[in-house]
Amino acid sequence: MAINTMQLILAEKRTALSLMRTGISVFALPLSVFSVLIATSRYYDIVHVFYLFIPLFLINTALIVLGAYLIVRALRKIHTFDRMIAELKKKNRSLAPFIE
Repeated sequence: MAINTMQLILAEKRTALSLMRTGISVFALPLSVFSVLIATSRYYDIVHVFYLFIPLFLINTALIVLGAYLIVRALRKIHTFDRMIAELKKKNRSLAPFIE
């Protein structure tokens, strides 16, 4: 029974890690867009394309907030699962050699 519980916790931890990976990807996308805009800034005038920058800035801000939320949520879940694993290892000493 303890092994099944440990497998379930580890599967949930893997899911939280994939959520963190997704959050990092979502967070990095706006940074890449801003890098491209800065690198190509000599080819356009900000005054002439300002109407495009406002929606782009809003979308990028929303993506940064979403990415940060996903990362924080995943970190909280990972810490919770780590505590659960530590408690399960304390209760069942036979699992300790298999889980570091």
